[in-house]
Amino acid sequence: MTPACKLLKTNKVEYSIHEYEHDPHAKSFGLEAAEKLNLNVEEVFKTLLVTDDKNYFVAILPVNHQLNLKKVAAALGCKKLHMAEPKDAERLTGYLVGGISPLGQKKSLKTVIDASANVKTKIYVSGGKRGLDIGVNPQDIAKLLSAHFADILDI
Repeated sequence: MTPACKLLKTNKVEYSIHEYEHDPHAKSFGLEAAEKLNLNVEEVFKTLLVTDDKNYFVAILPVNHQLNLKKVAAALGCKKLHMAEPKDAERLTGYLVGGISPLGQKKSLKTVIDASANVKTKIYVSGGKRGLDIGVNPQDIAKLLSAHFADILDI
């Protein structure tokens, strides 16, 4: 039971658990999850950390897309953001890269979810370790994290 699953259970949020055998040679953790769980890539979301060198923020977006740093900065009310260093992401979230869940992180960070999730009844995010995804309603994620939806994809 990861911190992400505990958070969902404590808050009585409905979710499903999906495990798969993680390949340590996989180039993309998110695409690997979609393929091994036989899910549409538009339903599987990755969790990325960005920073303005003072504060850290979380962006949740489909695994087959790139994050647009200008759009996410605007959505979070920042001038300029860049990707957080992996070691900082691990320290702040308590999770290993490739298994960073947006839920149950050590530190509560301001979060934005890509607008494409807003029309879905279920999305899949990391459950807190490599080889574990959880299916959950994006509205529940937004509520739990006080997150909002915005267009943050690089087209």
